[in-house]
Amino acid sequence: MLKRVLILVFVLSLALASQALAGEQALTIDGDHGKLAAILQVPDGKESYPIVIICHGFTAQKEYLLLKTLADDLEACGIASLRFDFNGHGASGGRFEDMTVVNELSDAKKVFEYIKNNLKQVNQIALAGHSQGGVIASMTAGDLAGEIKALVLLAPAAVLKDDAIRGVNIFGVNINPLDVPEAVEIMGSNLKMGREYILTARTLQIYETARKFKNPVCLIHGKADTIVPYTYSQRYHEIYANSELNLIDGWDHGFNNHESEAAKIAANFFAKVLLK
Repeated sequence: MLKRVLILVFVLSLALASQALAGEQALTIDGDHGKLAAILQVPDGKESYPIVIICHGFTAQKEYLLLKTLADDLEACGIASLRFDFNGHGASGGRFEDMTVVNELSDAKKVFEYIKNNLKQVNQIALAGHSQGGVIASMTAGDLAGEIKALVLLAPAAVLKDDAIRGVNIFGVNINPLDVPEAVEIMGSNLKMGREYILTARTLQIYETARKFKNPVCLIHGKADTIVPYTYSQRYHEIYANSELNLIDGWDHGFNNHESEAAKIAANFFAKVLLK
């Protein structure tokens, strides 16, 4: 009798723990330039699940509609997600002016390590990223190689390296590439981009790092994207050993008015790969 009672208590405790973990939870993770604000979203009723780290783009943040929609779709599929604000963005620490692609790469890897060390229910880790977050996701996946099971890149902004070299159209700003100022005001915002961002962007080994990733990749890019030409996703598709390319007529860089459709493509891909 006592044995049955103990078993019942154990089963009930597992059920309560699963309920407590389901849904959204706010987290704080140590990043490269201070604390990172994050949201963990976990499917209900599962003791073990895959997780997708979701990376936002330049000047964006974790509550960007496309990314929140993706997180909701993943949860509906039985997949967890962790989306976070990079340093200098949203609710995370650090100054935007000090943000670079290099220290965002460090942020992403610290989020990965947090999951490995603290979320024992996770059985697989995947990555997704939009725009600059797509560059971060692609390079992080390349650096971590076999640790990442799948990758989705949404309008990945590999153009940022070329723009930094040319000094033209750097997020709406033109600069003299031979005389980069200490800070550059970003059009339409009160933010300033630091000189180090531009200098380090010029030397990034984007495709060279990304091509080390051999697991499944899904690329989604709008043909009406005037910020990052879809040819940059075509190049990713060429260098990956196992990728699918979705080029969509009429979709812009932010997938505006098409967030649910883009998120659904990404979530269905992750479900196909991670829930075999």
